[in-house]
Amino acid sequence: MSLLIISSCSDPSTVGLQLAPENNQIGVFFVEFELDAEVVLLDSFNTTNQSILVVGDEVDPYFGKTRGTGYTRLFLDVFEPRPGVDSKLDSAFFTLDVVSVNGTDLDEPKLFSVHRLSEPILDTLYYNFDELMFEQTPIASYQVTFLESKDTTLRLPVTEEFADELFDKMRRGIEFEDLFQFRDYLPGVAVEIEEGANTTAGINLGFQTGIQVYYSAPGDTVSVEYSITSASSRSFNGVRSDRTGTPTDVVQIPQVAYKTGSKIGMKANLGMVIKVDTSPFDEFLDTLRGITFNQINLELGEIDEVPEGQNPIASLVMNFTDDTNNILTRSRDGQPLTVQRDGQPQLALDPDGNEEPSTIAPAILEYDENEEKYKVQITSYTNAIYRDQIMRKDWLLYGNSPLGGDAFKRSLRQFVMDNNKIKVRVIYSKRN
Repeated sequence: MSLLIISSCSDPSTVGLQLAPENNQIGVFFVEFELDAEVVLLDSFNTTNQSILVVGDEVDPYFGKTRGTGYTRLFLDVFEPRPGVDSKLDSAFFTLDVVSVNGTDLDEPKLFSVHRLSEPILDTLYYNFDELMFEQTPIASYQVTFLESKDTTLRLPVTEEFADELFDKMRRGIEFEDLFQFRDYLPGVAVEIEEGANTTAGINLGFQTGIQVYYSAPGDTVSVEYSITSASSRSFNGVRSDRTGTPTDVVQIPQVAYKTGSKIGMKANLGMVIKVDTSPFDEFLDTLRGITFNQINLELGEIDEVPEGQNPIASLVMNFTDDTNNILTRSRDGQPLTVQRDGQPQLALDPDGNEEPSTIAPAILEYDENEEKYKVQITSYTNAIYRDQIMRKDWLLYGNSPLGGDAFKRSLRQFVMDNNKIKVRVIYSKRN
């Protein structure tokens, strides 16, 4: 159901338009209508090799309890010199290259822990509902208070028992002769944050995340570092979600659209997105003849208040969907079909010269911190529907920007809003 408001403006400047005196026979009209929405839990949400471990524990009245665990293999440089049999262990740390933090009460300590996997990470695809067995006693742990520093490298002291065992293997064992034997010994690690932390950290994989062992030879006063990193290592993020007793408790089956009362919301890495019913565009466009669209804006929000220390999803794209609630793709190359940026063609030519949907410049709903809204212009898109150049489709809003990888798989960011706050604002003109 949509609410349609039409008004004629005697002073077009009140809606941001400037008309020349010779165009005074043109009537300018402002129309506003709402779009209804539901939520969809995406199926087969692949989190393999996202380069970021999403480690978090959050509780929210709309989404319930969400827990993220990061799983990764470790990489061994077999050409790095090993400690001699008479070397002495000085210290050992597990470092975590934290690149983002989203949470509450960040002035209070948060406990991170690293656990040895009990089973290997296989050369297969992993999804956000996947998890692996790991030892409950951590091999390293550390409490950190983030305060203003949310981009830092944490140094978690390795337990004495594991450090001694690892160092003995480094000096004498076949486990460090090649990568395969090493992974038989240490299949990988799971990284977690304590229950009740209400905080999520993004941990960058690479040379700054892994084990650092410091040792010295007899008579040496300077320690030598031996590194076991997460560079070039297979990884994935697992997510547990308990939505019992919340508005999203009804969301049970993936790829099914659900009403969740008066609210809708999105949560990254959980794979919960918003489906927008765009049928009110038909009702509106069917009433128009001989008009010119001057500007069409889409707005979501205001969103509900975001607690201090947290950040909402930064931007959204509008993927086309249908009754399957899947993201529709172009048949030729599998590219996702999206609303294209204003001023860009909504159609393109394929290699044979035939028209097909354009995919090169997705329109981005950017979050405006001052207004607490997501906003984008969709004039070109609406004009293409009006002129029968493209067929109207419903949208799946997905929390991502086309640049820099898939941000929706690299955090647990979220937002919640009233369902009646998705609005289309149209300014058009026609001659009297």
